[in-house]
Amino acid sequence: MAVAWSEKASSMEALSLSPPMSPPVILTQDELKKIAAYKAVEFVESGMVLGLGTGSTAKHAVDRIGELLRQGKLTNIIGIPTSKKTQEQAISLGIPLSDLDSHPTIDMAIDGADEVDPHLNLVKGRGGSLLREKMVEGACKKFVCIVDESKLVKYLGGSGLAMPVEVVPFCWKFTAKKLQNLFRDSGCVAKLRNDCKGEPFVTDNGNYIVDLYLKKDIGDLQVASDAILRIAGVVEHGMFLAMATTVIVAGELGITIKNK
Repeated sequence: MAVAWSEKASSMEALSLSPPMSPPVILTQDELKKIAAYKAVEFVESGMVLGLGTGSTAKHAVDRIGELLRQGKLTNIIGIPTSKKTQEQAISLGIPLSDLDSHPTIDMAIDGADEVDPHLNLVKGRGGSLLREKMVEGACKKFVCIVDESKLVKYLGGSGLAMPVEVVPFCWKFTAKKLQNLFRDSGCVAKLRNDCKGEPFVTDNGNYIVDLYLKKDIGDLQVASDAILRIAGVVEHGMFLAMATTVIVAGELGITIKNK
């Protein structure tokens, strides 16, 4: 399903494109993220309980929800944030917040992804919020994932970038070695994620993240998921399998909406 850029410009109320016969407009990655985010917010209705994602793409969606609340175009929205950072953003925008204890069923979540395969399986968590994201998005009736086209891969891990695994700090090297051995046939290298100071990155839950770098397809994703979760010391991994109900992809040629 392709959407003309003129329609996207209307939905964003901000994007200005060149007139016909002008040279094509080259959009930045952040502009593509914003287009996808704004399109996703069009699915939001007043009275919804919303999962609020984390990351550079999801931030645009949260900003848009806050804007529509201020304008009175959305009312009675309750947000369930997936990280402390998103919680702070939502509070600054005046979005009412709650949690899964009070709202165990969520109408819809909007969040980004680091990778999307042809079956709409995702890699998430390069921002470090994978556990809370999986808890919130696993409780949703509808999970709308928003990405730019650079996130599309043939298989999970295919970008060569990190596949995150959240682990307890206790004996993390032992856990990392187990993870690396688990996928040794895929050329896996497991590395502890560090923060900007060179110290171990600590999640909102007080855990570490071991990033897996893969050179080959790991095969059956459900088998891989089960094997990762059986390792003592693992809290959760960043593969979101069969969770996204809709993926909105923004690219230079338009928006593509993929449904489960």
